[in-house]
Amino acid sequence: MGWSPQCRVSEVFRRDTRLLGMPFEIPDNLHPDCGPIAWLLGTWQGNGHGDYPTIDGFQFGQECVFTHDGRPFFHYFSRTWIVDDEGNKVRDAALETGFLRARPAGELEFVLAHPTGFVEIWYGEADGAKFELITDAVARTSSAKEYAGGKRLYGYVEGDLLWAYDMAAMGQPLQPHLWARLQRS
Repeated sequence: MGWSPQCRVSEVFRRDTRLLGMPFEIPDNLHPDCGPIAWLLGTWQGNGHGDYPTIDGFQFGQECVFTHDGRPFFHYFSRTWIVDDEGNKVRDAALETGFLRARPAGELEFVLAHPTGFVEIWYGEADGAKFELITDAVARTSSAKEYAGGKRLYGYVEGDLLWAYDMAAMGQPLQPHLWARLQRS
């Protein structure tokens, strides 16, 4: 049995997380609209890869955090750093922060801000232990690089958070840019 707005979030997700093998506890004050994405809560760390026609390929480390306070959204913060072939930190890289807003029936809105001078609004829908988001709007400062939009996929796979990000920027069409595998810490 999947998610339905009529079910109590604790009942549905205690049952569904066992079926999906998700070893985490649902907070008592979790807003019911956040039930479909409850598996994200916590701190995740791991490594990823990046590539794009306008840059050299690279590897990175990442930490991302999803928190909540009982309202129908999660606060999100991510920081990354470039690593060398041995996994040693070379330098700091991207930061982003925002709010993953849960709506009824698994609909999602993601509002993100970046220190590189742009903000984004994304829309998507939770589907079991995964969700996909597509950019609806991008606003840039006058000094930000050209960025048109993207697509993100997040999934809970074998106990890990896997994500991929396709980007359209710098005159390039939408194509793979970043992907990572993170473990709950």
